[in-house]
Amino acid sequence: MKTMMRWALAPLCVVTLVACGDGAGGGAGNGAGKAGGPTAVTPSSQTLAQTLKGDRTFGTLERVLDNAALGEVLAGKGPYTVFAPSDAAFTASAGDLGDEAMKAQGAAMLRAHIVPGSLTRADIRAAIDQSSSGTAEMRTMANSLLTFSKDGDTLIVTGDNGARGRLTGEETLASNGVVQPVDALLVKAAG
Repeated sequence: MKTMMRWALAPLCVVTLVACGDGAGGGAGNGAGKAGGPTAVTPSSQTLAQTLKGDRTFGTLERVLDNAALGEVLAGKGPYTVFAPSDAAFTASAGDLGDEAMKAQGAAMLRAHIVPGSLTRADIRAAIDQSSSGTAEMRTMANSLLTFSKDGDTLIVTGDNGARGRLTGEETLASNGVVQPVDALLVKAAG
């Protein structure tokens, strides 16, 4: 019953976070901690799947996505926000999640990096700023919890198991969601 209640509340959490945005429908932070705040980003006509496949920074993620057969989900209607680990983040983890034998583990890892709704960095910052705890939380498609906080101008995301990463690079608004690059895996790879 608790799990069903959490899933029922997930869309409400998305609406709450999205409503905290700047109203421009596409603010984006620089993720590198530069002064100046959010800048406007124009949504792409590409889907999340196309966006990830077109960015060489996410070669390993693309391989895991293909192996886990989740490309169709990210090519679908959405919207979703993908906290996309860089190739370097995968190098630091154990196991080859792109290997056929790791298909289930790769799918579980990917679901733990995807949240429903389109969340820009401006949305996340606004939710953190409006929170009395200085954090914002979001349920993933794997029913795990991501907690967002700030360290200066840098957005930090922490997984249920304590895995922690920074939002880095530039966010990309796709036709069906947002890609948020992250410098670490937000779950420990099953080995």
